Amino acid sequence: MTELAERPDGVPAARRRPRRRTAAPAGARPEAPAGQDWSAWPTYNDAELGFRDFWYPVEWARRIGAKPVPVTLLGEKIVLIRDGGTVRALHDRCPHRGVPLSLGRRQFDGTISCPYHGWTFDLEDGRLCAVLTDGPESPICGRLAVRTYPVAERLGLVWVYVGDGDPPPVERDIPSELTQNAFVMGGRTDIRKGNWRFAAENGFDEGHAKYLHNTALWRLFKVMPAWNKTRIVESGTDGWLIRVQDEVHWEAEFPGYGTFTNKRWWKRMPLPDHPGKSADINPVIEKMDIPGFVSIRLPGLLRVAYPHFIHYEWYVPVDSERVRYVQIMVRFEGGLKAAVFKAKYLSWIRWLFHGQFTGQDAWMVDVMDAPPEKLYRPDLSLTAWRRHIENSALKVQRLRGARGR
Repeated sequence: MTELAERPDGVPAARRRPRRRTAAPAGARPEAPAGQDWSAWPTYNDAELGFRDFWYPVEWARRIGAKPVPVTLLGEKIVLIRDGGTVRALHDRCPHRGVPLSLGRRQFDGTISCPYHGWTFDLEDGRLCAVLTDGPESPICGRLAVRTYPVAERLGLVWVYVGDGDPPPVERDIPSELTQNAFVMGGRTDIRKGNWRFAAENGFDEGHAKYLHNTALWRLFKVMPAWNKTRIVESGTDGWLIRVQDEVHWEAEFPGYGTFTNKRWWKRMPLPDHPGKSADINPVIEKMDIPGFVSIRLPGLLRVAYPHFIHYEWYVPVDSERVRYVQIMVRFEGGLKAAVFKAKYLSWIRWLFHGQFTGQDAWMVDVMDAPPEKLYRPDLSLTAWRRHIENSALKVQRLRGARGR
């Protein structure tokens, strides 16, 4: 693993020269002082719609049937439909007059017809194969097509690839522990307000859990540290950035003000700073040998590893102002233990953890307004993530024309 060392503001000294400032027009928002904006991370700054050439989870597979389902991914309108046993994905716009194909009907097997004039498209390749209101010999047939997207089904989810050329195997964008081990899982997806970058930064943020979440019911009996000293290491496998705690402080004395602590008389379980610290750990998680509690990887996937289970969060860009929040909780168990977990998840964990707890995160992502920003020492996790993106030669998603191909 490679340790990533940097200043808390993440900007090399050579790049922190003050910018020349000019007078702003009356009523304009003042320009952010040097170091407060995202100019040090130009790729990240441009990535409000996310990154191309990745697979993204977009919906539970059980929800996709013969009826068209519209979704928006990285700003692109897509219609999902199951054709036999295969899910297909097409650009959700008829090129005739721009009517959404997701409003259409299945006139023939393997096709979808626009509800307006019956323009009919092949689900596999998007080719215009019939125009119902122009007869079997319509001269426009075969001359047009709508864009199609590669689709895969894994983890009970439908994955769509947004990119150019032939896609890599979907397993590239799924954590290897989920493709190499048996497990039981529970999950929840919803669309939340806020840009995906704020959601990802909130997940990897080192400081907020100690304060924002100290009122969460999920943490009712768990003691959290008051503050830590943290560093970020980069895993040599799967491209994870991992938060590692070098110091854990359970109380903080502020002279003249008092003591800040998350300790309470009813809290008996200290939150582990890495899963291997527990004497009772699942064998699969132990074998993973994760040195920290929280990890993040491209294109926007968080992993929170506990001794007995792992929680994953995908931050999937919908558009510049909304994010699809895909959450799953995994236990690497089978038989009776798996059944017990599933019952617990459906009865209370889904509401308590994937609802109320992460709902606090959704609240902050919704109201966040940055840049400009002033960063502090624990924000080294955010700047490490931004730097990782800058160093990864990523292709930023741009807003495509509504008319598609």
